[in-house]
This record gives sequence, C-alpha cells and structure tokens, in this order.
Amino acid sequence: QVQLVESGGGLVQAGGSLRLSCTASGTISSINTMGWYRQAPGEQREMVAVIINGGSPLYAGSVKGRFTVSRVNANLYLQMNSLKPEDTAVYYCTADDRRILTSTPKSWGQGTQVTVSS
Repeated sequence: QVQLVESGGGLVQAGGSLRLSCTASGTISSINTMGWYRQAPGEQREMVAVIINGGSPLYAGSVKGRFTVSRVNANLYLQMNSLKPEDTAVYYCTADDRRILTSTPKSWGQGTQVTVSS
C-alpha cells in the first residue's frame, strides 16, 4: 500500500509559477511509476507528467516546455512555469508498482487545487 500527500497548490496569475510536491509513504520500494494527473471542472482527468523508473519523463503536449517533473526517492515534484488559465484544475499525485503509462494508476493522492487567473 502506498499513501500520497500533495502540497503546493494555490492561486497564481497567468504567466506565473507554482511548484507542487508529493510525498509517498508505505511500501515505497514497490513504486516504479509516479506521475501527476489533473482534472478541470467538467473535464475528464488527464495525464500531465509521468516518470517511469529507467525512462525519461513523459509530458502531455499541452504542458511540454512549461512543466518539469522530477522525483527524489519518495518525493515527486512538478515545477509549473508560464501558467495559463487552462491549467486550472485539481492536480493529483499518483503511484504504481507497474512500469506503465495508464489512465488508472493504482494509488492516488487527495489532490491539490491550482487556479490560474487571467
């Protein structure tokens, strides 16, 4: 079992930056994939960025070049620059014991709200 806790969300103006953090606890050694997903009001949940052990980070096209995902042991980070109003969403940290890009990771955090004002 893996538990995930996110922090770092908030309100920012368009063009600004935020850094999200996620701390995993539990059977950390089992984690092979960690990532960030988001869900905007009335929209489906979507992948933002994923790190699979042994591979390079994967990004959604809409955030590539603006967001950077990194992982240090049990901690996952998402540096978000040049934020746009369309980045407004609840951001979720995820973890999986599989090396896989999936819309349904096994473990999810509670989510942190990011709001970008125009």
